[in-house]
Amino acid sequence: MKPLKATAVALIITALSAHAVELPKAELALNWKPEPEFGGFYEAALEKLYDKAGIEVTVLPGGAGQPVAQMVAGKKVKYGIVAADELILARAQGAKLVALFAVYQDDPQGFMLHPDRKVKNLKDLFQSKGTIALQKGLPYTLWLEKQYAPIKAQIVPYTGGITQFLASAKGDKSFAQQCFIFSEPIAARREKVNPKTFMISESGFNPYLSVLVTHEDVITQERSQVEAVMKGTKEGWEHYLKDPKKTNVAMQKLNPSLDLDTFNEASKAQMPFVQSKDTKKYGLGVMTEARWKTLYDQLIALKLVKEGMKPSEFFYHPVR
Repeated sequence: MKPLKATAVALIITALSAHAVELPKAELALNWKPEPEFGGFYEAALEKLYDKAGIEVTVLPGGAGQPVAQMVAGKKVKYGIVAADELILARAQGAKLVALFAVYQDDPQGFMLHPDRKVKNLKDLFQSKGTIALQKGLPYTLWLEKQYAPIKAQIVPYTGGITQFLASAKGDKSFAQQCFIFSEPIAARREKVNPKTFMISESGFNPYLSVLVTHEDVITQERSQVEAVMKGTKEGWEHYLKDPKKTNVAMQKLNPSLDLDTFNEASKAQMPFVQSKDTKKYGLGVMTEARWKTLYDQLIALKLVKEGMKPSEFFYHPVR
């Protein structure tokens, strides 16, 4: 029997090593459909940045009413995406959720109205006659109602999209609606209506959004894997912000309700909300205890949660 050549031996060893080292697997549940707000997560998965960090992550698209907080709390998935205020509300009910990475340093939610409306800010909008379509009962809604009382505008349910807004452009231009600053306003401009926008953060309510979370037990039992997910996520967002085109094409195929031009425009428009003074100093996704405490105090003021919780426990902060 002839001896194996060195190259053949090397190939066999490589194949055996690849087979022996199987990466741990985890699922990441999104709270909405594939859109630029999740670009860095898809980038990390598609470009194998999670694998490179030491874990195989499968991204699960979401939709309206996706109970991500409950899914992570119930350990149906290891990772999920929620809003910061949602995390605090869940912890108040006993859910052991912990934030790992905050995509949006500033809340990109706001209101859009017709450009010829004679209002200068959110206070004017809520204290002027007109109609505002928004989703009632959410923390930011309750905060706005508290901050700008007495409200003179008529509040009606938000039905989604921009159909009502476009219709009002031909009639009652006192209509305004909630929006994501790089979603509905972009769609409106494509229909030749250039809306004026005000940010919810103007009111002082400014939670982190698109927050990556896990269960406390996962951190305790699988800390190295958690940090691998954080590393892959950070690198994914760094890559996506530099060049989102390839991942936008992939996401658009998963969510054909948005055209590719909208994906590309939105991915650029969201950059100021992803980057901040804190991220320039500490890196993307960073969170501070001061921001969490401010939000917690606001939820206490709204009587949505009680005192006694520790903001330092809301998020995972490894030693830098």
